[in-house]
Amino acid sequence: MSTEPEVIIIPAGEFLMGCDIGAANERPVHRVFVDEFAIGRFAVTNELYRFFIEDTGHEPPPGWNDLRFNHPEQPVTSVSWFDATAYCEWLSKKTGKLYRLPTEAEWERAARGGLEGKLYTWGDEPPQHQPNYSESWLNGPERVGQRPANGFGLCDMSENVHEWCSDWYDERYYFNSPLRNPQGPLTGTRRSSRGGSWRHQIKITRVAGRSSIPPEFKYSDYGFRLGARASRPPSS
Repeated sequence: MSTEPEVIIIPAGEFLMGCDIGAANERPVHRVFVDEFAIGRFAVTNELYRFFIEDTGHEPPPGWNDLRFNHPEQPVTSVSWFDATAYCEWLSKKTGKLYRLPTEAEWERAARGGLEGKLYTWGDEPPQHQPNYSESWLNGPERVGQRPANGFGLCDMSENVHEWCSDWYDERYYFNSPLRNPQGPLTGTRRSSRGGSWRHQIKITRVAGRSSIPPEFKYSDYGFRLGARASRPPSS
């Protein structure tokens, strides 16, 4: 099998970032333009992460041998921001293609799937109304791709695990965010993350929801999804 993830190209375009009825860190809602980029159809799985561990000798995540978290098709979890960026650097060297973590703006643009101003990847209907909601995510993340894809063909954007982004986190960043390709603040103490968590009471988060933790932390509901340069899209 290929060591590379399947990616989807997200066309250049603008969207309304943030949410008026969300947390304070999601305001003000502002229009952002993002250049074309590519992003993983799924979060990086244990199957893909195993290539990295075996090739580099990188320390496996804490849950690597835990049956709740180690199925090959589950997203890799308990990886720090540094683990995620090390994987991106390894895969870039391995393939000659530029892999990285997506920015918050890229992640939200991708998660919305072309739906402007909606709360979730499918619209505004509450997540508890989604099929099999009460039977999913009981003891850990589900295998990737179990639920319908969004309008861009991306799966699990708002559920399963939090996904690391490249940005430093600032709860007031939206007040001064650039209009084009925002990269986050220059410094900080926490790294941004997006998406929902199998551990939360509400398992699927809104597409504008923001979260963050220190980059060295390793939690069982944290994973990551790859971003890539669209001008040389990686093959699946």
